[in-house]
Amino acid sequence: MSPASRSLSAPVLTVLDPDERARVDAAGAGLYRAIHRDSVADVLEDLKRQRVSAVLLSVVRCGRDGDRRTATMVREFPSVPTVALLGHTPATAEALLQLGNAGVTRLVDVRSPSGWSRLRQLLGSEAPREVDRVALDAIRAELGAVAPECWLFFEALFTAADRMGTIRELALRAGVLPSTLMSRFFRAGLPAPKRYLAFARLLRAARLFEDAGHSIADVANALEYSSPQSFGRHVRTLLGLTAGEFRAQYGSARMLERLIDELVRPYATQLRALRPLVVRPGMRRLPPSLRERTPARHRRMH
Repeated sequence: MSPASRSLSAPVLTVLDPDERARVDAAGAGLYRAIHRDSVADVLEDLKRQRVSAVLLSVVRCGRDGDRRTATMVREFPSVPTVALLGHTPATAEALLQLGNAGVTRLVDVRSPSGWSRLRQLLGSEAPREVDRVALDAIRAELGAVAPECWLFFEALFTAADRMGTIRELALRAGVLPSTLMSRFFRAGLPAPKRYLAFARLLRAARLFEDAGHSIADVANALEYSSPQSFGRHVRTLLGLTAGEFRAQYGSARMLERLIDELVRPYATQLRALRPLVVRPGMRRLPPSLRERTPARHRRMH
């Protein structure tokens, strides 16, 4: 699949003039969801609270707001691409210089249709590097061909791991009973499905910690743990580390390697044959309303 055809799993934040917002929304159809903010200070708060795919800044708007907060954003969240948009409102040389001094190195001229295509190409190229995409590619490379229902399970883990805190939520969304899902893993001699979900969430946490702007509380909130203390207990239970030690020792690459080593490679044969989400004849599939129901706040997994 080409980069441009893969949608971004997290939103794009913007600081734009009002007349630019509708055009940015239209340009992102099928690729990204834009969340519009009034200032870079607002964007910084969002970056601490949630996963973000990219930040789009109007050259004119950010030239007016100054470059101090922009420099902080670029420095503390280096893995989130920041793109400056040059629109129809004339930009001064000073505004362009401010963005350059703040560390913004991507500039797209959207005064012509080709500029919007360039923006889509630039943002689309980020999709394959998102941690959930990297994880799925690594698992696919390790397992090769698997039953479609098994692959749906892994896709559910890595497309919703920051929004589902329990296997019950994941199972109901997939349309099977939680007890059915757990029993299929048990009969196959596999670790419990909640362990896979736990590692998927810690992979997301490791990725967020790669940006210095995220505190432990920020990551706990972004992944919807009930509190930083709950997140800390979760890390200690799984890895025997404090949250601070986890941050210091595990980047996303190392956490993904541990996930593969503990939960995928030793169980490759069982996973290739696993069909955890299939609804067998005679089983009543859960109604859509129940499959789609998820609590507003996730409970701890342990």
